Parts: sequence; C-alpha cells; structure tokens
Amino acid sequence: MPSPLILHEDPVSGNCYKIRLTAALLDIPVERRFYDITKGETRTERFLAEVDANGRIPVLQAGEQFLPESNAACFYLADGSGLIPSGRFERAAMLRWMFFEQYQHEPNIATMRYWLHVLGEANLADQQRCLMAMKRSGGEAALALMDRHLAERDWFVGDACSLADIALFAYTHVAHEGGFSLDGLGAIRGWIGRMRALPRFAPM
Repeated sequence: MPSPLILHEDPVSGNCYKIRLTAALLDIPVERRFYDITKGETRTERFLAEVDANGRIPVLQAGEQFLPESNAACFYLADGSGLIPSGRFERAAMLRWMFFEQYQHEPNIATMRYWLHVLGEANLADQQRCLMAMKRSGGEAALALMDRHLAERDWFVGDACSLADIALFAYTHVAHEGGFSLDGLGAIRGWIGRMRALPRFAPM
C-alpha cells in the first residue's frame, strides 16, 4: 500500500470517520489533513485543482493518487482483509448495505445531523425547514429496517464485522445528534455495543 496515506477530511463528518475507523481496525496509519466545510475550505482553487475537482471530502490520498467517496476509500483500505467477506454472495450483500447507506440512510440521518448539530436549527433556511419532516421520516424508516435485520443476527453480513457495518455505524451511533431516538431499537443498540468492543476500535 502506498505511503504515506493522507485523509483529507472534516473531523465532524461521519463519512470521514468511516475511513478513519476502517484504517484503525486494520491498524493502517493514516495522516490527517483538516478542512472546515462550513468555511468553504474545500471550494478553494487550490483544493479543486490539487485534491478533488468536485470540492468534497473525504478524499483518501495514496501517494500521488486521490480517491474521493468514503465507501470507495474504505474498500481500498480493506481490500484483501477480513472486513470484506470471501463469499461471492456475501460480498454482494455487503455492497447492498453500503448502497443502502448512501441512498436511504445517509441522505436523511446525516443531513439532519448536519442541520441540527453543525449548523443549528436557528440558522436553517426556510427550504431546509420544509424538508425536515421528510428527512426525519426517511431516517426513521431506515433505522427501523436496520433494527429488523439485526434482530436475527449480530452483523449486517455473515458472522463478523464488514464494511457494511462500518458504513452504517458512522452516522447511526450519532443519530441522536440529528434528533433520532434509538430507544426503541434494541437490536441497533446491541450492534453499536459490539462495534465499540472491536479490537482497535477508534471513536469518532
């Protein structure tokens, strides 16, 4: 694996945390470089030219190569490790949950967390306020589906933690910061405990 590995990130971002957690569980050293997205630090000419033309983080830098998108970066780090199941169906199932995280989970739970925890409700625009009920409903539906799935198993895929668990853990364990309660979701709470008990677990 190229050295050094550099993570261009905002430390409050769950998407950035996914990569840090993957690296920690695999005992892979990663240098961290910080950007404040609320101050437009990923929209500067230098960032757009040198790091990511899309102006987004996280970006994992491996030598002179730059890899945006959190789940892609996690896959890069975990390739060949036990965090990616060996079975063909299990690998596809892992990807299924990672896609679910990006399309149904993160757009609702992470967005609500950003609005309430980072920006603050008093600072939201009218358009954002109008979307809050829809985001809350979508997030609650995603959490309910996860809880039903975990009621019958310890991990999302197979018998051990995989990238599917890491992807979903990042924003689920701080869902309360977006106004979501986990009180009635015992299977999720148990899974969060198992994640935190993993060797080399790193907190957000």
